[in-house]
Amino acid sequence: MLQSFHTKDKIEVGIDEVGRGCFAGPVVVAAVILPTNFQSDLIRDSKKLTERQREKAFDVIIDNAIAYSIQAGSVKQVNLYGIEKATYIAIEKALNDIYKTNKFDHIIMDGNRFDNPMPDIPYTTIVGGDDKYLSIAAASILAKVKRDNYMKMLHEHYPNYNFIGNKGYYCKKHGDGLLEFGKSPYHRDKYVETWMKNKK
Repeated sequence: MLQSFHTKDKIEVGIDEVGRGCFAGPVVVAAVILPTNFQSDLIRDSKKLTERQREKAFDVIIDNAIAYSIQAGSVKQVNLYGIEKATYIAIEKALNDIYKTNKFDHIIMDGNRFDNPMPDIPYTTIVGGDDKYLSIAAASILAKVKRDNYMKMLHEHYPNYNFIGNKGYYCKKHGDGLLEFGKSPYHRDKYVETWMKNKK
């Protein structure tokens, strides 16, 4: 069972993102503050859960979190600024959204890099943090479920790319759709253009 990063005298917010490596769709960031003594066997790395388990865990997190925020870096932002800046725009929005009503003492982020938009608040990056600490795992689940549901909705309008199956990541059906129909408005220009060049 995963644990909190801090002792009970600290309020921590966990952050994770989903969708950095996709060909299509937004990058989605979630930030979560959980109660100090909260425990749940459902809350772990979203990649280790089935879709049904993630959806159940999503409801548990929403029902129990002290605060949470889910924000997106849009395809337009990814195309305009690049994936890194688009991700940090979403991170800043999520943190500020929570901080307006729920102050926190420490930020913990999955990964090994973080450009902290709140310099007065300390942070820690943890490689594999979504499989170690509850609030990061919870953030990974919120971001994953929200993004997956969005990609399912896009599939209804753009079925040629099999978004319902690949969620915007590359697979053969996705590539075949790109070759036959070209990009949709929800594809990331640089990602697809690089792939197309390598196909020639």
